[in-house]
Amino acid sequence: MIYGNKKLTIFGKNIAKHRKAKKLTQNELAELLDISREHLAKIETAQRGISIKLLFKLSEVLNVPEKDFFNFE
Repeated sequence: MIYGNKKLTIFGKNIAKHRKAKKLTQNELAELLDISREHLAKIETAQRGISIKLLFKLSEVLNVPEKDFFNFE
């Protein structure tokens, strides 16, 4: 089960932090990523993992280096 993994939880929070810094709602970002808002919400709350392809797209859309999502400190 993915839910409950501490690093995945922090990863999701990092996505939410960068999304909010760009003043995007979950709906807006999900549309840019061509996924549902529910899918994005599950990623941000560590209930679902993310593909490498989606990670690269997320990085591009938010203009944030991929490594910034992996800041677990």
